[in-house]
Amino acid sequence: MDIPFYGFLAPGRLWWLVIVPILIIAYIIIVRKRAQHAMRYTNTTVLGEVLPKQSQWLRHVIVTLSVMSVIALGLAWARPMGIDKVPQERATVVMIIDVSWSMTATDVPPSRFEAAKEQAVKFIEGMPQGFNVAVVSLSGSSAVRLPPVADHSAASRAIEALVNQDSSAVGDAIMAGLVAIDQAPDGKSDEIPAIMVMLSDGGNTSGQAPLQAAKEAGDRGIPIYTIAFGTENGYVDLDGERHRVPPDHKLMQEIAELSEGKYFTADNVSQLSSAYSAIHSQVGYVEAKREITATAAGLGLIFAFVAALGAVMLGVRFR
Repeated sequence: MDIPFYGFLAPGRLWWLVIVPILIIAYIIIVRKRAQHAMRYTNTTVLGEVLPKQSQWLRHVIVTLSVMSVIALGLAWARPMGIDKVPQERATVVMIIDVSWSMTATDVPPSRFEAAKEQAVKFIEGMPQGFNVAVVSLSGSSAVRLPPVADHSAASRAIEALVNQDSSAVGDAIMAGLVAIDQAPDGKSDEIPAIMVMLSDGGNTSGQAPLQAAKEAGDRGIPIYTIAFGTENGYVDLDGERHRVPPDHKLMQEIAELSEGKYFTADNVSQLSSAYSAIHSQVGYVEAKREITATAAGLGLIFAFVAALGAVMLGVRFR
């Protein structure tokens, strides 16, 4: 895993690296003096026997590797730091699942609703064990179907038990999610993160304003990761009439932006799974500083070893 560079624990020790330009200047001066001294010899054949041309580039390589070794060891002495991702111990994740009739569209087989439930269960199963999970249904009567629990199998069962209902109140679902977070152990603590994951086609037909609710979530530092699910050609047959139910991408994107979350689109199960994977990588880990002195020291040792090997080869050549 790549670990981004962050800084040094002992930056004052970097002064030691001033020796590097001094060494380079000294080497250049020595090389020039040797070249001037070599010009005094008129018999280049004899000079070639004494100092083969091939040794010139090898000497430069050895010096370069030695300088790089000094730099790496100097950086290691200053104790460099990196940013690594480590698993979070606790968090609260609210799963908001759209159960409105528009989710019965079959543009995502076997239907948006069934595919959404199946992938949501897989998402929960992949969460760290210490996470609390709550389930909120999104409909005209959005409500908390399961308060935050660490029992992920219970959360999966709550999702599988969801059934379709009339209408769609996105704002009410977000507010229900905030209520659920407050029900979690230490739910309001700034040290214990909480997020919402909303899976919906975005249609809003009732309840309070979704964007106002999203802003309230953002003000509380609770991001909403929205997944706009379905295709533009989706439709449902209700009461003998066919209704087109394309996803409302604009609403879902605005909800994510106002809450400082992220917006995803998924017009098939594969994309839905990818969206959940992306959320996993951000929710399941936090950034932590980690000393990477060993990495810098290791590089220094490698450079030193190769330089030493080159010096041995150079010595053997002159025997």
